[in-house]
Amino acid sequence: MSVDNNPVYVSLEFTPNPNTLKYVINRELLKKGAANFTQASEAKDKSPLAEKLFEVSGICGVMIGKDFVTVTKDDAGDWDSVHQSASNLIERHISAGESVLASDFMQVETPTGQTEAEQKIIQIINDEIRPAVAMDGGDITFEKYEDGVVYLYLQGSCSGCPSATMTLKVGIENRLKQVVPEIKEVVSV
Repeated sequence: MSVDNNPVYVSLEFTPNPNTLKYVINRELLKKGAANFTQASEAKDKSPLAEKLFEVSGICGVMIGKDFVTVTKDDAGDWDSVHQSASNLIERHISAGESVLASDFMQVETPTGQTEAEQKIIQIINDEIRPAVAMDGGDITFEKYEDGVVYLYLQGSCSGCPSATMTLKVGIENRLKQVVPEIKEVVSV
């Protein structure tokens, strides 16, 4: 994370998922990709910021992207309370210069043994799809390609979003089939 002398500014953006809010921060939190936590135990020792956010009553998911944090609330969570607490917590945490993620958490693994089709799929996902869904506070990552089926993880605001199926089937599946015609379908895991 680079040092910036400007005050930390956190702005709220709504996402297509009614249970997820996106907080855009005027700082780089990650070089690339996203860190997704669906429960507090996953964040332990990996993200001091996510650990704190899970302490806010009603928060059941946290995703940290390049310059944003998405927060997902459970059904019992009150948006007014969750939003106020999360926004203030994020601003204080980053203003204090506290780490967002443990330094060894986001080590990039280089996949091996990928087929040509898998390489094409991953390239389209990383170059086109991930940047597009990040604008809505989400992330999509490749799991595997097997027997004509592409398996993807939907994270952040994409997870549980009412429009995720439409995005997956119409947008992503159609785009990937243009590059790899042998694809039969794209599914979420």
